[in-house]
Amino acid sequence: MSTHLKSGPFEAALFLGHLADRLKTPAGSRSTRVPLLRRCPRSPPSPGEERRPLLQQISRSGITRFYFRHFAPRLACQMENTSSAVNPASEISSGYCESMVISKKQLKKEALKAEKLRRKQEEAATSAAASANSVEGDPLAGHYGHVPLEDLQSKVITGRKWTEIGSLDAELADETVLIRGYAQTMRAVGKNMSFLVVRRSSATVQCVLTVKEGLVSGQMVKFCNSLARESMVEVYGVVTVPMEPIKGTTQQVEIQVRKLYCIGRAVPSLPMNIEDAARSEEDIKEAEKDGNKLVRVNQDTRLNNRYLDLRTSANQAIFQLECSVEDVFRSFLRSENFVGIHTPKLIAGASEGGASVFKLDYHGQPACLAQSPQLHKQMALSSGFRRVFEIGPVFRAEDSNTHRHLCEFIGLDVEMEINEHYFEVLDIVDRLFVTIFDYLNEKCKNLLDEINKQFPFKPLKYLHKTLLLTFEEGIKMLKDAGVEIDPFGDLNTESERALGRLVFEKYATEFYILHRYPLAVRPFYTMPCYDNQLYSNSFDVFIRGEEIISGAQRVHEPDLLTARAEARGIDVSTISAYINSFRYGSFPHGGFGVGLERVVMLFCGLSNIRQTSLFPRDPHRLVP
Repeated sequence: MSTHLKSGPFEAALFLGHLADRLKTPAGSRSTRVPLLRRCPRSPPSPGEERRPLLQQISRSGITRFYFRHFAPRLACQMENTSSAVNPASEISSGYCESMVISKKQLKKEALKAEKLRRKQEEAATSAAASANSVEGDPLAGHYGHVPLEDLQSKVITGRKWTEIGSLDAELADETVLIRGYAQTMRAVGKNMSFLVVRRSSATVQCVLTVKEGLVSGQMVKFCNSLARESMVEVYGVVTVPMEPIKGTTQQVEIQVRKLYCIGRAVPSLPMNIEDAARSEEDIKEAEKDGNKLVRVNQDTRLNNRYLDLRTSANQAIFQLECSVEDVFRSFLRSENFVGIHTPKLIAGASEGGASVFKLDYHGQPACLAQSPQLHKQMALSSGFRRVFEIGPVFRAEDSNTHRHLCEFIGLDVEMEINEHYFEVLDIVDRLFVTIFDYLNEKCKNLLDEINKQFPFKPLKYLHKTLLLTFEEGIKMLKDAGVEIDPFGDLNTESERALGRLVFEKYATEFYILHRYPLAVRPFYTMPCYDNQLYSNSFDVFIRGEEIISGAQRVHEPDLLTARAEARGIDVSTISAYINSFRYGSFPHGGFGVGLERVVMLFCGLSNIRQTSLFPRDPHRLVP
């Protein structure tokens, strides 16, 4: 039998009596479940008012309290908003109420949960009040706490000097320093001592709070222990050198804390812990062998919370390394008389041919995002520049969900005049990348070590005079190894990797150039070979069996360029400015393009290009 609550006071009394009888029903009897209302009918809530669930808490001894707390106010509200008397016999409209059957066990469980929440709130309020009172009575209260927003709004210039955590060493012993960083871990040792590890970039230092009259109070220690992980803090203290080596921090000194302020609070519960995100796959597997299970942060969780993921030491090192690649690329080319340029990313037609472009409306005209700066860096040469380069974004609309493709990446592009042979371009590639690799190995060893801790890899093997093979030679090596491949087709991922293994076995290098590709697999602006029109004056460059660079001598004769574009199905009217730029006197030229993220990924032996893209854009990811 089931009883439903009506809308009048008489029915409310019946409800209470019936509920009491039901709660007294012996175990095992037939009727042991009580239908209850989840919501009562009422007028729309006023601004700021919130509809609360009717059954928040209920117990055997609290039925009366339940009625007056939940039912009576809503009934009164209903009667106030009704012009006529409530009809006790009327059924509650289904548009306002929904019934719900709850067992006695569930009722008790809800009651216990509500009571637990109430006690927790009371304890928190009591604790906050006690803390406030104790802070007010603490003579050192001004030496710690949360900094008010007003003081962070560029209020004053104090002339204080901050010390970088990474520069803290024994030479600073007994000196007072001011540091800023993330509160990585807090560890209490009783009531009078606490250890705080502060991190900035890849550097960490241990800060010690010990209760001492006039220097550190118990409330200051308590404040330190209450900090949420990843809060941004400022620490003022004295540098000391411990007798024993410090495990778990990069800096082998401690800071005896005198002042501690939080300038940016983190929420208590993080989407992922930085310690988990910084853990290597090898550490996880080793723990599993010992029967321990460590948290493994998956790629989606990392990318969804990229601003946290990027805080790990390995990620900090990856992007500092990437910056170094960009710097060496620029400085080397400047030393070779190249001029840096910036080309438009909004263009009228596809720069590489094909349909893999992001199309958009440009003030009523069809346009697209540039697949590369190819057309405009060639036009720059037609404008009188002999050697140019660009570092900028490149957009590709291919639906490629692979470990090495992105829809947006940073392109490193070069274009230069050719005096006699396109091997002049290959010479620049050779010397440029050997210079980059040497610099990373010699000047960025600490960054590579940091990356290697979480993502172990073997140093790249390369020759100081880069290996040069023809496409035909590469095909022969594959066929001799039993790999079936089209001699006039492009290399797929598996073929590239197979060839990379064969080259390494034969020549002991993981960096090499493959040139003279079939013309059919190259862009329309690629110059055909003089001795065989089936091949082209083009090349690709490989690291660890994966392509990182494509380049070639370009077609600079306008009629041939037009014919090649039409043969590829390109609407010549959309690239007429590009073709016309060669009608006023031009010269042989060539160049290449390389993806910055892919270079770093392969140099460091990383498994996914998303690891080297700050906020990656792939076919399924547009945020954050």
